[in-house]
Amino acid sequence: MYTPFDLNGHNALITGGNGGIGLGMARALLAAGARVAIWGSNPQKTEAARAQLAGECGDAARVLARVCDVGDEAQVEQCFAETAAALGRIDSCFANAGVSSKGTRLVDMSLDEFRRVQRINVEGVFLTFRAAVRHMAAHGQGGSLVATASTAALEGAAHNSHYGASKGAVTSLVRALAVELARHRIRVNSILPGWIVTDMTERSVQNEKFANAVMPRIPARRWGGIDDFGGIAVFLASSASAYATGEQFVIDGGYTKF
Repeated sequence: MYTPFDLNGHNALITGGNGGIGLGMARALLAAGARVAIWGSNPQKTEAARAQLAGECGDAARVLARVCDVGDEAQVEQCFAETAAALGRIDSCFANAGVSSKGTRLVDMSLDEFRRVQRINVEGVFLTFRAAVRHMAAHGQGGSLVATASTAALEGAAHNSHYGASKGAVTSLVRALAVELARHRIRVNSILPGWIVTDMTERSVQNEKFANAVMPRIPARRWGGIDDFGGIAVFLASSASAYATGEQFVIDGGYTKF
């Protein structure tokens, strides 16, 4: 019987799992049978997400939550150790936490603003993946690393150079790690969302002028939703993706193709 998407016995970690795309991923992984740990920087939001997910899957023991600033090395190391101890082993790690930009022209951008975005979007992925690789290499059973990038890594957007730079860096990091870590049976891939309705994008997608300009460019003729990322999360966590590594999975309703 072919059951690669059955994740019973699988343990997954999702940074930024307390909302948006990360919450959609967590929901699907739980539905497929996995135990899931979510990290978030906001304590109240993280606890609310944990309670929501526990209620949806009907088993609070399968949902773990930790408060973590992924840009802080000490916090990442501590939270990863606690998460691994609680779950016993981490099989897949989704570095999904990220921050948006303020829409600043390059000539007006401060170094602090540029670094604010890189700290979470690039350094946060690096720190999370480093902890995960050390763990996965030590237990010797391989695993899956997934980074949430953005179509901003492929396209140019005015006033968004620091965000685009951060996501381009993530896709390059993923490709390098895919080659480096294959010998450890660790596969590394990235997901590139298009225009998805989340707290981060709510202001943009509800702007009539913006919607009128962008929606005609989306062949699917709708904004993406967080549950549109459940399937790719389960696929990349599961054995169905055992030979897929170093890839960019664009989930954008065809936006970048039109």
